[in-house]
Amino acid sequence: MLAPTAAPWRIHPLHGVLLAFPVALFPAALAADLTYLGSAEMQWSNMAAWAITGALVFGAPALALSVFAALRRRATWAYPLLLALAWVAGLVNAFQHSQDAWASVGIGGLLLSLVSSGAVLAAGWLALGARSVVARETVR
Repeated sequence: MLAPTAAPWRIHPLHGVLLAFPVALFPAALAADLTYLGSAEMQWSNMAAWAITGALVFGAPALALSVFAALRRRATWAYPLLLALAWVAGLVNAFQHSQDAWASVGIGGLLLSLVSSGAVLAAGWLALGARSVVARETVR
């Protein structure tokens, strides 16, 4: 029989809601960038810029909450560092996307979207994946 165990740490529900936005919006910006590169339709670049902005707005309080949680419990800093990497790459990407369409997406914008998406997905995995830990212990 599988016995559930307590997760090593749990995030506050508000923190989870705030984290959901950058986890969804940074990859959406990456998808919009890829679509723009395939179609050269200006609106996809605008969509990516708006998605990055939304991810930054909701990612900032999630980052602050992750730093406070790490300071409070003196646990691993991997989660806040991944969120910080995603946020900083997203901020640079927002400035990159403020240029004209082709210059905004190009290689630089696409790489920044890849970095921010990868980092935020890894951070989300660390934060929310720990909640469903199941130990494979036999209960006698």
